[in-house]
Amino acid sequence: MYIALNWLKELVDCQLDPETLAQTLTLAGFEVESIDDRSTWADGVVVGRVLTRIQHPNADKLSVCTVDVGGTEPLQIVCGAANVRAGIHVAVATVGTYLPKVDLKIKPAKLRGEKSEGMICSVSELGLAKDSDGIHIFGEAEDPHTPAIGTDVRPLLGLDDVILDLSSTANRADALSMVGIAREVAALTGGKLKLPTADISAISKQPQLSVNVSEGQACPVYSATLIEGVQIAPAPEWLQSRLQAAGIRPINNVVDVTNYILLEWGQPLHAFDADKLQAVSGTPTIQMGVRYAEKQGEALKTLDGQERPLHAQNLLITASNTPVALAGVMGGETTEVGAGTQNIVLEAAIFDPVAVRKSARSQGGMRSEASTRYERGVNLAELETATHRAIELLLELAGGKISCQDLSDRRPDFSQQPRTIKLRLVRLNQILGPINDDGEPGEISSEDVERTLSALGCQLTASTDDKEETVWDVAIPPYRYRDLEREIDLIEEVARLYGYDRFMDTLPSESAAGFLSLDEELLRRIRAAFRAVGLNEVVQYSYATEKLNNGSQVEIINPMFAEYATLRSELISGLIQSFQTNLAQGNGALQAFEISKIFGRDETGLIETDVLAGIIGGDPGIGRWTTGGKPQPLSWYQAKGMLDSVCASLSIPVEYQADRSDPKLHPGRTASLWLQGQKLGYFGQLHPQLRQEQDLPAALYVFQLNLDPILNYLAAEERLVPVFKNYSTYPASDRDIAFFAPVELSLAEIHKSITKAGGELLEEVAVFDEYRGENVPNGQRSLAIRSIYRALDRTLTEAEIEPLQQKIRDVLVDKFRVTLRS
Repeated sequence: MYIALNWLKELVDCQLDPETLAQTLTLAGFEVESIDDRSTWADGVVVGRVLTRIQHPNADKLSVCTVDVGGTEPLQIVCGAANVRAGIHVAVATVGTYLPKVDLKIKPAKLRGEKSEGMICSVSELGLAKDSDGIHIFGEAEDPHTPAIGTDVRPLLGLDDVILDLSSTANRADALSMVGIAREVAALTGGKLKLPTADISAISKQPQLSVNVSEGQACPVYSATLIEGVQIAPAPEWLQSRLQAAGIRPINNVVDVTNYILLEWGQPLHAFDADKLQAVSGTPTIQMGVRYAEKQGEALKTLDGQERPLHAQNLLITASNTPVALAGVMGGETTEVGAGTQNIVLEAAIFDPVAVRKSARSQGGMRSEASTRYERGVNLAELETATHRAIELLLELAGGKISCQDLSDRRPDFSQQPRTIKLRLVRLNQILGPINDDGEPGEISSEDVERTLSALGCQLTASTDDKEETVWDVAIPPYRYRDLEREIDLIEEVARLYGYDRFMDTLPSESAAGFLSLDEELLRRIRAAFRAVGLNEVVQYSYATEKLNNGSQVEIINPMFAEYATLRSELISGLIQSFQTNLAQGNGALQAFEISKIFGRDETGLIETDVLAGIIGGDPGIGRWTTGGKPQPLSWYQAKGMLDSVCASLSIPVEYQADRSDPKLHPGRTASLWLQGQKLGYFGQLHPQLRQEQDLPAALYVFQLNLDPILNYLAAEERLVPVFKNYSTYPASDRDIAFFAPVELSLAEIHKSITKAGGELLEEVAVFDEYRGENVPNGQRSLAIRSIYRALDRTLTEAEIEPLQQKIRDVLVDKFRVTLRS
């Protein structure tokens, strides 16, 4: 927010120079991003009277003027503005003046053959507006209120001021107003507050204006005041200059007053043309209402000229149930105050921050000065003060008379229900630590606490607890209800106003070495294992772009982006999108894994699951000279081997079982993974149809595993520390066995049965051949398995090996009905 120093000094006694004030506010939590001394914008610009104006002899759009600026002789100035004429007082930049906003130094010159000894300025050339229609005119020469010739224009245009660009935290809605900053400066410096007041007597209620609020929670208070007989005109210079200093374009006296109150009190107001409201209503009476959009096809053309379709989240201001404004965001064009307006309805209301935020976001993220304040929370207690101040200024600047007022008010009575918070001195010092008391550590005293909080407008009642420690009951002023809710908030305020720089820099007396939690250590091992086989870790949004119709997805009520409206229920889709992006950008096939959460819901409510997922595909090789430049995609066994290598390095004994449950995966090339009887997840090749639809490589493999069973297995005490396992120095003996087996028979089942039958002497079981085709019975395949035997203390003999090998043959025949070939 832009803070004009001259305006601030009208509200609070402040003798600090701009730099010191900026530093004080910054240390108190209100960062001053820049200090703009506006007096440099028009140094050397004075008021001049145009004595004569004639057409330039050599240019149709130029005028040759003689201008009196209070010197010994009038100046001849060539001017290009269409509104220049004799008898007006204007802003004149004399020779030698530098205008920083247009980077121009005024020098004597000749324009189309005529000398020019200065420049008649517009407000845009003085930095007060981006554009202007012509030169700035102070008034006619015969008008006694017109400033005198030779007067410095800076006080007249508000350029004798310094502007602080101040930012506040989101919880300090009160800081988005001049009054709020004045209160802060008073608390920091001890200056006296001089807040404006308004003397408005009670306003009667008449049948011609009524208020009906159907959404009391979204709009706890709504006030409408009818003022008749106003005269629309430009606002006075002092009001326009203050709006311009805050970055707001002046429009007319009525609209400018509402914007002025928004800046002064932080209370958004809106003025409707009363006659246009009657025309919209179709009745002589005006019934103002507040409701959510509910009718199909409702639309509203807002003040920015856009026709906006209305959604269910839009909170509306209505006239006889017809929408005339987006509540708390922007007014409607059909009821806009214009040059012909004679009667107005002044709206003053409090809207719920969440309701305004949702309404603005549903309209494509609309932002306005009003919505910015409503979204942070407007002061509930000072609505009447701001309204009366606005009415007083309207009557002063636009004339007219108050006709009637109606009010819908559901606010609590702050005088009867003040917010009180207990504050303990011991707790305060415990949280904040020692202060620097002339180089020695000290504590904040009770006097400092009372002085600091009293300066904020709090009322403190001191007492002692059962340990004879000081405790206060702190009554919070209503204008700080939004951010002072707990004891810790009061402690923060004491620290902020006492001065963060007055606390000692203390370090802990003892320090301990940091350490990783067990889960973090295990996760790092898992990440290292995947990186070792060539996979890169990726981190993606937790949102999903596709919606499922099974009711298990978690929808986001207030999404950041419309396309990301749900939380993801699996990681594979995101990895596939990343794979596509990598290919599209010419970076080759993506070999990646991700560790993250997925979200869902069941009959018990919302659930979160930690999972590990990955994608493997394409040709991971760097050079292709051995393949004639053609990519060599990974086979199913190569991709599975990468996953097996990870499991082997982590000593996780996973088992594979055929699985056809996931429609995204190839039904014959998908397996579920199991660990000690518990399902971990799945591994498989993408379904050919999905691959073709998304234009993906021929062989693309994915896996997704539940992380908790893996962590639980690795975290077992007997597995945390590697245990040395003795190895044999004696030679191994291998035996092969070949047989026909049904195609649907799982190798995992065969492997498990052989391992069990072979006993302790069986060291390894490996499939070394598979054949389907000629001389193999239909529905079967030929498998060849090698069994390797070894003992720790001797070389095995044939007599020891043959019984074990025969036992394996028997198991294969009896259990799986295979046909032995050897």
